[in-house]
Amino acid sequence: MKKLYVVLLFICSLNICAQEVYEPITSSIYEYIDEMANTGMIEINSCVKPYSRKLISQKLMELNSINDSLNKRQQVELRFYLKDYNKEIIKIKGNFKKRLDAFYYGDSLFQITINPIIGDRIFYNNKEFDNSNWEGPDIGHKIIGAQAFHRWAGASMFGSIGKHFAFSGSLRDNGISQNLYGETLLANHQGGVHKSFQGQNLSRTDFSEMYGSIAYSWDWGAISARKDNFTWGDSYNGSNIYSGRQPSIAHLDLKISPVKWFDFNWMHGWLVSEEIDSAATYYIDGFQRDSYYNKYMAANLFTVKPIKGTYFSIGNSVIYSDNGINPAFMIPFMFYKSVDHTYNGAGSNRVGQNSQMFMNVSTRILKYTHFYASFFLDELSIGNMFDTEQHTNLYSVKAGTRVSNLIPNTSLTFEYTRTNPWTYRHQISRTAYASNLYNMGHYLGENAEQIYGAIQFKPISTLHVTISYSNSIKGPETEYKIIHGVANVKGLVFMENVVWSNQKVTIKTSYEVVNDLLISLQFLYQNTSGSSEQFTPELYYGKTNTVILGLNYGF
Repeated sequence: MKKLYVVLLFICSLNICAQEVYEPITSSIYEYIDEMANTGMIEINSCVKPYSRKLISQKLMELNSINDSLNKRQQVELRFYLKDYNKEIIKIKGNFKKRLDAFYYGDSLFQITINPIIGDRIFYNNKEFDNSNWEGPDIGHKIIGAQAFHRWAGASMFGSIGKHFAFSGSLRDNGISQNLYGETLLANHQGGVHKSFQGQNLSRTDFSEMYGSIAYSWDWGAISARKDNFTWGDSYNGSNIYSGRQPSIAHLDLKISPVKWFDFNWMHGWLVSEEIDSAATYYIDGFQRDSYYNKYMAANLFTVKPIKGTYFSIGNSVIYSDNGINPAFMIPFMFYKSVDHTYNGAGSNRVGQNSQMFMNVSTRILKYTHFYASFFLDELSIGNMFDTEQHTNLYSVKAGTRVSNLIPNTSLTFEYTRTNPWTYRHQISRTAYASNLYNMGHYLGENAEQIYGAIQFKPISTLHVTISYSNSIKGPETEYKIIHGVANVKGLVFMENVVWSNQKVTIKTSYEVVNDLLISLQFLYQNTSGSSEQFTPELYYGKTNTVILGLNYGF
């Protein structure tokens, strides 16, 4: 009893401040938090990411209070992460052992951390390319055979002022010897707005990415203006609600948790249509000044926890354009499809906007095991649901499970995804479920199916060895047409034939030497067939064996 009292007193005395700085969704901390939740040590609503550093630090301190219940590897990892995230707990410089930063300052009012971001990933496989006509400059890595690279550099900073205000920002410039993550390529990787280099036969591209946020928070909520990546929907191999694959978007964000059994998330985002608005185009000094059509998104998600370890979420969104920002879509708790009917009528998509609904369930009620499922609904006619010629069953469904530490330091994952034809698409391109032409849903897009399985072993702290297999197939993409006055998106057949397939086996080893310094070695076997030019980087055409060596500091 005395020990319990000391622990409770310690937790209550912590200076856990309310600042909302959001951790990048690529950070290794998410893997650790997920494992601890799966084993029943903590509870987490894992449907919405990124997590705030405040939330992460709270979960780490919960684990610290039951440190004896963790195995030796988990205890070492806990101490490893606390070197970073205890900045949110004790803010007086020098009062705690912390990680090495390029610059850190903290006092009772102001805190700031600045670190570099730098990384290089080298690819080598058994493909052969003709490099005889290479006209580009010496770019650091000579492209010999099939060797390619992706390297990046920049810096990040975050901090807070007082108990309620927080800020963050990061900039990274990327150089890629060939386009591996473009908007049409079926890659589970964040894309970018690529700049091509003219006069070069090889498709070297560069892109830069800037993230930033300002936030005001209080005990049970936070509001922020952010430009970053986010995901909605539980998954381990690409969410089918918001995947985070598109380049980062600016958005207003509201999070509230007034009681332990209810969370609410809302956002209003400024998307990028990449469609020229001819009416706003003009000439200056003999040059044409182009302007894109405006494009916006509003979305909300209501989450309830009916029982311990189980979260049920339901929400809706709207993609809208042409008429400027609609104040009704700025109201967080709305059902946006009905709002659209008020403004544009319910009779035709030609004057309306593009709305969606989604659900997610996540339960860890069974110790060691995470069951989850998510459902994205683009359109559904109840009356025609079972009519093979008239149905509009436009949806994506994902279901899976992960078992963590039933076998010590080992996790097993299985996941299934199916997306029906025309899902995520829209006949009005300005209201498509996309930004910068990147589909915001599952990375395989419409008319696709995937089976994914993985086994992960963690022999020592921050060392992960993962063996995974995926089998992905994709049917033809639907070309929208009006036939005899009727749109051809009714009665679409799922996977009428396969136009692209990919079987992939991955063996990846990664080790985080110190906080944010990651070394990785990956072997990748792929067998890709079908529409390779459209969906697959040239590096991965056909049967390929690829070795990828990575080194990076910062996420």
